[in-house]
Amino acid sequence: AYNLQASEGFPARLEAALRERGHDVSITDAGVSGDTTSGGLARLDWSVPDGTDGVILELGANDALRGLPPEKTRDNLEAMIKRLEERGIAVLLAGMGGDYEAKFNAIYPDLAARYELTLYPFFLDGVTGNPDQLLGDGMHPNPNGINTMVEKILPVAEQFLSQIKAE
Repeated sequence: AYNLQASEGFPARLEAALRERGHDVSITDAGVSGDTTSGGLARLDWSVPDGTDGVILELGANDALRGLPPEKTRDNLEAMIKRLEERGIAVLLAGMGGDYEAKFNAIYPDLAARYELTLYPFFLDGVTGNPDQLLGDGMHPNPNGINTMVEKILPVAEQFLSQIKAE
């Protein structure tokens, strides 16, 4: 919810959309604006409390923007996936697709296949490059962009919830 009210952010909007569809869910925003995968890994254990059923793991865009090596991004994401799986927490991996280099793009589908994770290939699908969906900085989604993101991920989130319930 960069530069937005919490109620306008992706976690709140996704929770509302899932509840409208009859899912009894509570989504907690554990994101930190500007975070890299290294930062996410460092705070993973305390930011995802025991009793959590599932995590939407969406990190990596800031790694790419900062020119960090894709191998480091992959290592950090993989370490987070392993820690979450060790704790019995399901993972929906949301990739950053789009126009990043092929080596960076391959991280998400490769990890999803290796760990048999639900994959949402491009978290900002329909938002990136669309000024009507972005804040003035041209990078972060505005409330319209958040709505687009929720609409596009909703079927995958519902599939993810079905998997969690089945386990």
